[in-house]
Parts: sequence; C-alpha cells; structure tokens
Amino acid sequence: MARNENFKFCPRCGAEVAHEDKYGMVRPVCPQCGWIHFVDPKVAAAVLIEWDGRVLLVRRTNEPFRGMWTLPAGFVNGGEDPAEAAARECLEETGLTVRVTHVLDVIAGREHNRGADFIIVYHAEVISGALLAADDADAAEWFAREALPPLAFKATQRILAGN
Repeated sequence: MARNENFKFCPRCGAEVAHEDKYGMVRPVCPQCGWIHFVDPKVAAAVLIEWDGRVLLVRRTNEPFRGMWTLPAGFVNGGEDPAEAAARECLEETGLTVRVTHVLDVIAGREHNRGADFIIVYHAEVISGALLAADDADAAEWFAREALPPLAFKATQRILAGN
C-alpha cells in the first residue's frame, strides 16, 4: 500500500524499517524494536438536510472537484464524535446549526488520494442560523432533487439517489 511505503525509519527507536508481509499485507516493520505500522483509516462525516422538498448542498472551493457540489462534510478529528464532526462541518460551511437525527449510511472507498476511507452520512435538521457559505465552500444553496447541480463525489451521488 502506498501509504505504508512512506515509512523509512521507526518512529519509536529510529532504526531503518523493513517491509514485510504481516497480517495480510506488506507493512513497515522495525527489526530492532518490533514496531509494526498499521494504516489508520481517514473518516469523514456529512449531513443530508432536507427542507421543503429540497436538499442543502455546498460548492467546493478546493480540488479535487473544485466548483462542483456536495453535501456539507469534512474530516473527523481524532477523538471527535463523528455526529458532532458532521454538525461542526455543516456550521463551518453553511452558517447553519443542525441537530443530527440518525445515520443514513456508511460508505467505504477512497475516491482520491487525500480523501476519506469511510464517510458517515447523517440526516440532520436545521436548528438555527442564516445560510452563508464559508470555510471551503463558496456557495450554499437548496436544490430540488430534480434539478441538482454537478455533484462532486460518488458518496453524495449515492445518498441523493437513494434517500
């Protein structure tokens, strides 16, 4: 796996690592102290918010998929509750405070090198705030499902096709 090949030295003792078949895949292994590197998955959280027959989407300002639309979403920080991360990302990108109600889906599969391995998609409802795009979104708008703009990610496409 490419992310495992980036390790040249052991973070514990500094010895040069070897790459060995351990637990079903080639991993960096320290021949001196026995440390083995396991890749931790990147997790993102998103919200689907529906209002008056429309869904809330944000337009991306960053690559990949700059200028395309997606659900409000972002990475979960270490130690952060994924539902709280989804609500935080929504507030950062849209100015809306939401209440997460339930999990809609957990989608596996990294779409690009900097992407998440898992996306947890929640259903949420607006509690307060005024719609205002910010952070890494330059627009936030409500769309009828029959008139969706170009969508950025397969996860967004899947959620909007199935819910």
